Amino acid sequence: MKKLSNNKKFIYLISPNSINNIKKFLKNLELVLKTKKIIFFQLRLKKENKKKIIYIGNKIKKICKKYKVIFIVNDNPNFAKTIDADGCHLGQKDTDIIKAKKILKKKIIGITCHNSKKLVYKAIQNKADYIAIGAFFKSSTKNTNYKATYSLLKFVKKITKIPIVAIGGINNKNYKKLLLNKANFLAISGYIWNNKKFKPEEAIKKFR
Repeated sequence: MKKLSNNKKFIYLISPNSINNIKKFLKNLELVLKTKKIIFFQLRLKKENKKKIIYIGNKIKKICKKYKVIFIVNDNPNFAKTIDADGCHLGQKDTDIIKAKKILKKKIIGITCHNSKKLVYKAIQNKADYIAIGAFFKSSTKNTNYKATYSLLKFVKKITKIPIVAIGGINNKNYKKLLLNKANFLAISGYIWNNKKFKPEEAIKKFR
């Protein structure tokens, strides 16, 4: 996988949990990616059927390619392969990373390690392309079952050069401390898509 750690872009944007108005969402996504602040975009649709995920995924892939954004599909390496995305993100209850590598070959595979040193060591051993740690803050997107600390972030930076994605409740008020503590990328979702004050392209500009 190409080197990501030194990239000046730090936003790992995640889709909303559901997309009802596809046309409106794609328009908003293009406006957000046009700001050139995003390095990753992850399609994370937990309750949609395969047909809809692949349909939306193919549309998103074209937009990501246009703006040179890395396109990741959540949970399912087979969906990622079908769409020909740049990679897949795995949770701990998803496909094993070894099996995912066999499906996706040299494509990007990231894995959630919550707040666990044991899971971090396992991800390093299995040669994950990036490690997601969190939640650092209370999230409106998903339940906060695991609370991560800055000390864990510093610990992981000491033992590996694998890029770290900080996750969980990140917004324009709390993001800078994560960058100061050497997180490579920040996973952001709710602040962009569910913001009652700003449109998505306005919200993304709050991260400088």
